[in-house]
Amino acid sequence: MWQTSNDVVLISDPRVSAIPVRECGEPLADMRGRLRVDRRLADGEGAYAHLRSGFLDRLERAGRRLPEGFHLLIVEGYRPIETQRRIFDAYRAELQTAFPEMSPDESYVAASRYVSPVEVAPHTAGAAVDLTLCGPDGVEYDMGTQVNDNPEESDGACYMAAPNISADARAHRKLLADALESTGLVNYPTEWWHWSYGDRYWAMSTGSSHALYGPVGFPG
Repeated sequence: MWQTSNDVVLISDPRVSAIPVRECGEPLADMRGRLRVDRRLADGEGAYAHLRSGFLDRLERAGRRLPEGFHLLIVEGYRPIETQRRIFDAYRAELQTAFPEMSPDESYVAASRYVSPVEVAPHTAGAAVDLTLCGPDGVEYDMGTQVNDNPEESDGACYMAAPNISADARAHRKLLADALESTGLVNYPTEWWHWSYGDRYWAMSTGSSHALYGPVGFPG
């Protein structure tokens, strides 16, 4: 299943790439010691544990809005441009193999449900985070899928509004969304775990005239 709902604006949409970036110059900041950070996608330099400083401040505030017994668990923040390109190209090739009838344009759009094209990728700007909820002991709550389950392997359950998840998972997603949205973050609706602030997708979603963060090197 590579189709997407007509009411979901994908990050590959020309309306997203058309939004200008007015780089505000905020530095990347380390989340470790400020939030719970999981090491499953850790890189040697620790880039994964960084976000723009203003974004991290918002995440901390969101975490304090969660009820007792719930904590944000960060899986990945900043992602180098070459890493982003490699992940996108690999997933696109995987789709083209599974669906040989796809045109190049269709595979580009279909891949963007799960991985952002590098030209507009918020992770490369330190403007997106992949995260979940855990208890005080670090055990993750049921969110319907694992972080980074793609649409094919999850039968679409990775979509934020997916109907094919349990009542508990739906409640946990709402709890996460309520906390993050209260501090200005926006969700990418094909991935319940992906939230951003200050990037082009955020600008489109909030009606902002421009993005605050563009691609940045590490350390930024």
